[in-house]
Amino acid sequence: MLLAVDVGNTNIVAGVFDGARLMGHWRLSSSRNRTGDEYTFILRGLLRDSGVDPEKIDGAIISNVVPPIQRVLEEMIQNAFGLKSLVVGPGIKTGMQILYDNPREVGADRIVNAVAAYEEYQQACIVVDFGTATTFDAVNSEGAYMGGAIAPGIGISMEALFQRASKLPRVELTRPPHVIGRNTVTSMQAGLLYGYVGQVDEIVRRMKAEMDTAKLTVVATGGLAQLVSQESTTINKVSPFLTLEGLRILYNRNQRSTP
Repeated sequence: MLLAVDVGNTNIVAGVFDGARLMGHWRLSSSRNRTGDEYTFILRGLLRDSGVDPEKIDGAIISNVVPPIQRVLEEMIQNAFGLKSLVVGPGIKTGMQILYDNPREVGADRIVNAVAAYEEYQQACIVVDFGTATTFDAVNSEGAYMGGAIAPGIGISMEALFQRASKLPRVELTRPPHVIGRNTVTSMQAGLLYGYVGQVDEIVRRMKAEMDTAKLTVVATGGLAQLVSQESTTINKVSPFLTLEGLRILYNRNQRSTP
């Protein structure tokens, strides 16, 4: 079985695959203060509670955009499973040409998402990942990573409103009954959700125009993908576990390339 770990600025998402089948998945906070022992204890407990035997884990891959906890995660996997992790970064075989000016600048999660989307749809793609930041990544019809755009995530915008406007409360992000809000909470929800949807659709439209291809799939992933996609006019597919699938694909590609 394969353990796939995707580390973002806010959350760690882990999943276990038996072949191509996702057996279980979990979300943890990306705490920089936890030790490797703490992560080991938590993860092994989650595996057992889900009916997954930790002793059957025989491979591990990590995608990480939070460098300070990289060593802790590798220690955790070594201690918990006796495995050396494959880390997404320079030197890993992606099977995808990177057209960025400096390929080393591209976040690991962005490449993982691009690989998974092209593998799934076999045509030009735009991946919208709703995380701490919202990333937009373009893959051309030949399967090359073209680049993309990065915007503040909706959670950042919500927190900024609460912190910088003294009379505005924290609100739950949900679809309001009207765009014209009749109280502060629904007014904020309308501005946050529909303003965000407008941003997503406009960036996607402009990227599609630059890509100039007739066949193109726009796939959304991340925590808010389902909510935003229901209001969006440009998102075609929602894939909640796109990043984990990409990690599985990359792990297999690198295993096949090992002598």
